[in-house]
Amino acid sequence: MTDQTQTSKNNKVLITSALPYVNNVPHLGNIIGCVLSADVFARYCRLKGLDTLYVCGTDEHGTATETKALEEGLSPKEICDKYYAIHKDIYEWFGCSFDVFGRTSTTVHRDVTQSIFKRVYDNGFITKKEVEQLFCEKCDKFLSDRFVEGECPHCNYSDARGDQCDGCGKLLNGVELIKPACKVCKGIPVVKTSDHLFLDLPKLSVELDEWFDAQSEIGDWPLNARRITKSWIKEGLKERCISRDLKWGVHIPLEGYEDKVFYVWFDAPIGYISITKSAREDWSEWWHDSNIPLYQFMAKDNVPFHSIIFPATLKSTRDPWNTLHHLASTEYLNYENGKFSKSRNQGVFGTDAKESGIPADVWRYYLLINRPENADTQFTWKDFQEKNNNELLANLGNFVNRALTFANNNFEGKIPKIELSESDKEFVFEINSSLKELKRLFDSVKLKDSLKTIMHISRLGNQYFQSNEPWAVIKTDSARAGTVIGICANLVHLLGLIVRPFLPFTSDAIGVQLDVDYSDACWPEEFKMTLEEGYELNETKVLFSKLEDKFIVELREKFSGVKQGVQDSGSDGVCDDSDYSSADPFSKADLRVAEVLSVDDHPDAEKLYVLNIKLGELNGVVDERQLVAGLKGYLTKEDILGKKIIIVANLKPAKLRGIESQGMLLAAEKGDNVVLLQAKNSNPGDSVFVDGVESKPCAELDFKEFMKIELIVGADKKVIYGSGVLKTELEFVEADIEEGALIR
Repeated sequence: MTDQTQTSKNNKVLITSALPYVNNVPHLGNIIGCVLSADVFARYCRLKGLDTLYVCGTDEHGTATETKALEEGLSPKEICDKYYAIHKDIYEWFGCSFDVFGRTSTTVHRDVTQSIFKRVYDNGFITKKEVEQLFCEKCDKFLSDRFVEGECPHCNYSDARGDQCDGCGKLLNGVELIKPACKVCKGIPVVKTSDHLFLDLPKLSVELDEWFDAQSEIGDWPLNARRITKSWIKEGLKERCISRDLKWGVHIPLEGYEDKVFYVWFDAPIGYISITKSAREDWSEWWHDSNIPLYQFMAKDNVPFHSIIFPATLKSTRDPWNTLHHLASTEYLNYENGKFSKSRNQGVFGTDAKESGIPADVWRYYLLINRPENADTQFTWKDFQEKNNNELLANLGNFVNRALTFANNNFEGKIPKIELSESDKEFVFEINSSLKELKRLFDSVKLKDSLKTIMHISRLGNQYFQSNEPWAVIKTDSARAGTVIGICANLVHLLGLIVRPFLPFTSDAIGVQLDVDYSDACWPEEFKMTLEEGYELNETKVLFSKLEDKFIVELREKFSGVKQGVQDSGSDGVCDDSDYSSADPFSKADLRVAEVLSVDDHPDAEKLYVLNIKLGELNGVVDERQLVAGLKGYLTKEDILGKKIIIVANLKPAKLRGIESQGMLLAAEKGDNVVLLQAKNSNPGDSVFVDGVESKPCAELDFKEFMKIELIVGADKKVIYGSGVLKTELEFVEADIEEGALIR
């Protein structure tokens, strides 16, 4: 990939973090998904000497705000004021270095949004339609987005919202929900019609497709962002409703629609522009110059709004707006095999981290080293403790402390004379090779691997110190011991600089011990002996403290969730967040080989097949089942018939367009290519397992539980789970597709 941050002719880079909803306290998953990741990259760009503008703020419109206001008995404005202050305080504690942190409930945002809409409308990219909507007669209001919940028609997730399903990520219309209910009164809504405005995406489909192909390649978008965007385009872009029957929001400046507001995902991305305009007179220079690379950070559920809706909105104005270059998206961070839930007191939220007594940099380190870049990751207290004690303390903290303490105790706190031997030169070369790789990773926004490389450099420092044994050498050759310590002290200086984007407070602490101010420092191109002979050091202090077992147990208990009573022995056996709390997600699934006996078209769904499969025999009785699979358009019937596939045999049965599916087959997908997972030489009914993972399948596995199992295709077509490989007793499970394909 071309380093766009370097080739910008005006030496500028524009960075945005997805605007966090202002209706809640952000949890650790929210923080790593956008604001913290963007902060690291912004800090790196500043160290490179780039004119960097990092923009963020709170998203204050939409049903999320109105529902929260109802819950707390406040007005939407009061809710926004309350949670804006909470968010701002949390991000400041975490050390997020925004250049601008604003809000979308300002008059500037209203004016910018309405101005952009008028351009889009005047250019013919807005259509008008009468649409069916859910209406709550008891509340006397249309139920937009989060005002209605029900079962997803696509994946049967039970808590889908009226605008999007968190289970499968698909966008929804409230009338599509199965068994919808009003969020406010829990009543059953009726269907009524209402006039609404739509963004004409089909009119822009060719333009957006060409733009996506170019930008995703130039900007080296992550796999999940490409896959999500390509899926939207491949399915055919549809007109998207941009109006809502709400009171709180940006009102639509069009006759007949004045009592409606813009859909939050139309006006929220415009917030990047309006927030910049609210704070800077030169806002237009940043947002009307396509030569300035735009990096946008978000979690995967926000991808289509940034890769489709926002670019389409800006392009349809026919004005020269800057559109994104690199879309930096993440998967999800889960909590101890469950989800973050404020109402259940489950998981760590920003305020909890601040009040924990654990320094912000320890939280930053854990979130970034565990950043869910290619698959969902989990926060566990055991892992958190190990990362602090075995990595921050035993690696980075240990090296800094032992090098500087030795210099203070044996060389009067001054840098000794440095005379490099051949082995020293080889060591410097090795550090420089790692430094070069670090820059490549950073430029590609590979933040987790960048941090791992920094810790590798620190580990090399520890190994160098240990192998050269200055504590022994100084007894017979003080000059050689001085060289070793001089090199180590200079490596500490280097580490204090390169770790700054990730651990700014630790960088400052190292700077104090070295009597160095990193605030105006530049990114190092190579490892040099910057601290010369005679340079005086300050007092050495410990950077990190050990997290003791007792303290971790207390924290785990504190954030483990609302205590539940002992479960009734007559439980239906369905796995949910409260079952098998410490079990590996894979252990809950019953994966088996099945032979496809027949493939038919679904009578009421153009994208679905109905499969009859054989799952083995028991006492002479054949176990046959029916599956419904969304493979039409990807695979022909002949591609499926007779194959020995892999299914989730204990998935909770679900009706898909009226036909029950008694399990789910597994397929691998990369781009437009979709293939079945197969075990060609195995027998129907054979178990599929991973060595080292105990199999403890529950009677019925909920779909959202299965979604926690991250499977991916490796280089040799084998299917990987964690550090293991899927297999039967006879063979490895394989998928004939490129490396990196995801399994669903």
